[in-house]
Amino acid sequence: MNTNTNMSKTIVVLTVLLALAASGHAKLNVVSTTADFGSIAQEIGGDLVHVIVLAKPTEDPHFVDAKPSYIAKIARADVLIEGGAELEMGWLPPLIDGARNSKIELGRPGRVLCAEGLALLEVPTTLDRSEGDIHAMGNPHFMTDPMNARHAAERICAALSIVDLDHSAAYRQNLDAFVKRLDGRLASWQKQMAPFQGKSVVAYHNSWPYFANRFGVKIDIFLEPKPGIPPTPAHLADVITHMKAEQIGVILVEPYQNRKTADKVSAQTDAVIVDFAQYPGGVKGSEAGYVELIDYLVNTLATALNRAQTSKE
Repeated sequence: MNTNTNMSKTIVVLTVLLALAASGHAKLNVVSTTADFGSIAQEIGGDLVHVIVLAKPTEDPHFVDAKPSYIAKIARADVLIEGGAELEMGWLPPLIDGARNSKIELGRPGRVLCAEGLALLEVPTTLDRSEGDIHAMGNPHFMTDPMNARHAAERICAALSIVDLDHSAAYRQNLDAFVKRLDGRLASWQKQMAPFQGKSVVAYHNSWPYFANRFGVKIDIFLEPKPGIPPTPAHLADVITHMKAEQIGVILVEPYQNRKTADKVSAQTDAVIVDFAQYPGGVKGSEAGYVELIDYLVNTLATALNRAQTSKE
């Protein structure tokens, strides 16, 4: 009886091993710095890839807790996806150096810098650190514009197709499906935001110029006096004065930012505080993926703007 059982188990194991050998394919190890790139890589790679995201969706992408375990993950990567444009400059380079993985060296097919090829906004004419955290290549928070997400998806697809040429057709098919879904939703999002063209919104940090440009709102007043500089009482008093004068009724706050500061400003302006996030999973209701994240952002902001507008009538 035991002999028969053992033989049956052996046959099952051999069958699985033969099936794997016949398929000739192990999943690609894809490491992404942030959840937006990871979500898109999963959509394009499907069952052909194993995606690991390093930063939590609730973390500040500039100041990620770079754990030693990340080095091992990057060392095993076939593809590394990052934003570039100095987004991860403060924590990613030492991890890459420690991983010693030739597959993801700059210039190799396994290294994807999604900012490459984009015309970034807010490129400084001079670099002056007294102006706060200024990025020499421009504002690196480009993925809040769905059209830039399409660009990133194309770069990710191209990398996967080179690294795993045998499945390039599958990656391309998945890319086409993602782009079709994204383009379809973009028309709906723009229609939803159309009544709020030119409306002003306050944000904690300057994370949203690409979102603002795409959807026609103004986000140019910030609780931070300069990027990365903590709010001061004098600056917040200035913000409150502007909000009252311009009847601005919405404040955007990301998960890692000081909610109490926004609460103080809201208490003096009657503004609605909106939980915003750049990454899928950063706020409840955005966990499913990139498209669902933008759905959440548009729906939530439109609701808040409508509420703020109604309260002032």
